[in-house]
Amino acid sequence: MSVSEGKKRILLVDDDRSILTGFKRILELEGYVVDTAETGGEAIKKSNAHFYNLALIDIRLPDMQGTELLTAMHETVPKMRKIIVTGYPTLENAVAAVNKDADGYIIKPILDMSILPQMIKEQLKKQEEAREYSEEKVAEFVESRIRNEENKQN
Repeated sequence: MSVSEGKKRILLVDDDRSILTGFKRILELEGYVVDTAETGGEAIKKSNAHFYNLALIDIRLPDMQGTELLTAMHETVPKMRKIIVTGYPTLENAVAAVNKDADGYIIKPILDMSILPQMIKEQLKKQEEAREYSEEKVAEFVESRIRNEENKQN
């Protein structure tokens, strides 16, 4: 069994290496497996190659806007939770992020670093609840189909 098996995986997407290094260090101390990308293109390649439970995405990337990356990632990995991180908070950015399926919005610099792990824990809990709900619905559907088939045979 690998060291990372069972651990939640996070992708950090930011062109600021100091942000990547700092966030990565904090999140690894929380027990997460953390990968980084400095561009939207790199993030798309990594999310196509690996499963991530959650992505923290900077709103401004060298090759695209974070909101564009939200859309691209939603199409390829719809169950991944996505949080926009911005040093340029505007109502327009927040609305665009929500409209493009962001699950959260964090303004940097983050003065209280306990906020980041707490928000991630909340998002991962929501992801787990959605997975459990989906499994329940599939089980209900299968049971219903079996009952219907049994009733047809009687």
